[in-house]
Amino acid sequence: MASHSESIIREPLITGKDITYAQITNDVLRPVENMPGKAWWIGFVVAVLGACLWLFSVSWTFWYGIGEWGLNKTVGWAWDITGFVWWVGIGHAGTLISAILLLFRQNWRNSINRSAEAMTIFAVICAASYIVCHMGRPWMFVYSLPLPNTYTLWVNFNSPLIWDVFAISTYFSVSLVFWYTGLLPDLATIRDRATGLRRKIYSFCSFGWTGSVKTWQRFETVCLILAGISTPLVLSVHTIVSMDFATSLEPGWHTTIFPPYFVAGAIFSGFAMVQTLLLVTRKVLGLENYITMFHIEAMNKIILLTGSIVGVAYLTEFFIAFYSGGEYEQYTFLNRFIGPYWWAGCMMYGCNVLMTQLMWFKSIRRNIPIAWVLSIVVNIGMWFERFVIIVVSLHRDFVPSSWAMFYPTWVDMSIFIGSIGLFFTMFLLFIRVLPSIAMAEVKLILKSSSEQAKKKLMAHGDLDEEQVEFYKESLVKFDSVEISDYQKA
Repeated sequence: MASHSESIIREPLITGKDITYAQITNDVLRPVENMPGKAWWIGFVVAVLGACLWLFSVSWTFWYGIGEWGLNKTVGWAWDITGFVWWVGIGHAGTLISAILLLFRQNWRNSINRSAEAMTIFAVICAASYIVCHMGRPWMFVYSLPLPNTYTLWVNFNSPLIWDVFAISTYFSVSLVFWYTGLLPDLATIRDRATGLRRKIYSFCSFGWTGSVKTWQRFETVCLILAGISTPLVLSVHTIVSMDFATSLEPGWHTTIFPPYFVAGAIFSGFAMVQTLLLVTRKVLGLENYITMFHIEAMNKIILLTGSIVGVAYLTEFFIAFYSGGEYEQYTFLNRFIGPYWWAGCMMYGCNVLMTQLMWFKSIRRNIPIAWVLSIVVNIGMWFERFVIIVVSLHRDFVPSSWAMFYPTWVDMSIFIGSIGLFFTMFLLFIRVLPSIAMAEVKLILKSSSEQAKKKLMAHGDLDEEQVEFYKESLVKFDSVEISDYQKA
C-alpha cells in the first residue's frame, strides 16, 4: 500500500531515530507483555468503581422498574434516550477512521484505527444497555427481533424504535468483525512471542494465521470488502437514530435536517472521544513516535469541520422555525433561550460552536493540554445537545396545563456515570491484553512515511532546497522529534 516514494514536504507519520520493524513490535506490545504501571492501575480502579455503580443502578432499575427514574407524564424520554444517542454518536468515529479513510488510502489512520474501532464497540455496548433498561421488562427484549415465537408476536416495522434495534445490531456486528479481522496478524505476532498458557490463548484467537502471501492477499481483500460494507453504516446508523425524532409531530423534532445534522454531530463527538483517549494513551504507553502531532492536528481539523457543520445546522434550525410561521415550532426554539432550561441551551451552543472555533488557530490545535480539554468540552456539549433536543422539547408541549419539569433521580445519574465507568473499564482492559496500535499497518508505512525515510531522501542531496527547508520547519510542532539534529545539518 505504501511502497511508493513519498514527497519530502509531507510530514512524517512515524518519528524517532533508527526505528525498525522489531522496535515497532516491542514498543506496541510493551503494555501487553509487561505488568501494567501505576497510572493504569489508578485508572482501572476508578473505572471499575464506575462500572460497579452502573451494575448496581441497572439492577435497581430492573428490580423496581423505570419508575425509579425522573420521568413523568410529560417528559417520557429523558436521560436514558439522551445517554443512548450520546453513546451511539461516540461510536461513529471508529467506523469512519477504519473504513472510509481506508478506502481513501489515508495512511495516517494506521496508528489510530485500532483504538478507535475498539472505542466504537465499547460505546455501542453502552448504548445498547440503555435500550434494554428502557424496556422496563428486559427479559422481553427477544420480541424486538423478528424471530418465530410461541406467542406468534411480530415486530412493528413502522416503529422507528425497531429500526434502532436493526441499525445498532448491524453496526455492532460489522464493527466487531472489522475490528477483529484487523487484529489477526497482530494476535499471531503476540502468539509467536508468548509462552505457556498465553501462547495457547493467542494461538486460538489468531485463527491459525501463517503470514503467507496468500494469507495477506485474503486479509487485504476482506478488509476492503468490510470497509465497503461499513461505509454506508457511518451514514445510516445515526440517520435511523435521528428518525426516532424526525418522524414524530413534536415541535423541535419534526424536521428534515435531523439526519445529516445527527451524522455530523456523531462524527464530531466521536473524534472528540478518540482525541480524549489517545492523547492520554500515547503519553502513558510511550507511543509518541506513532501517534504524532500530525495525527493530533488532523483529528482537530476534523473536529473543527464537523463542529462548524453542527453550528450551521443550529442556525438552519432557527431559520426553519422562523420561516415556517408555526407558533409552536417558534416557541420551542425560543424556549431554549428564555425557558427554565436556558442554561442547558447555553452549554450546548457554547461548547459545540464557540469553543470549537478556537481550533482555527494552529497554536490551539497543536497544544496537547488545550486540545485534550477541548475534546472533553465537545462531548459535554454534545450530551447537552441531546438533552436539549429531548427534554427541553418535551417538557412544554401543546397544552400548558401539562407542562412539567424533569428532575433526574440518583438512578438516572448513576446509570449515566456508571456507563462511563463501564466504557473506560473495557478500554483499559483492551489496551492491557491487545495491541492498541495496528502493528502490521504501521509497519507498512515505515519505509515511506517515517522520519528516517525522509532523512534518507535528504541524504541523497537531489531534493529542492526550499522543499527541504519547508519540511524542517514543519517538524517544529512535533514533540517527538529532535529538532537539534536538523539544526546541525
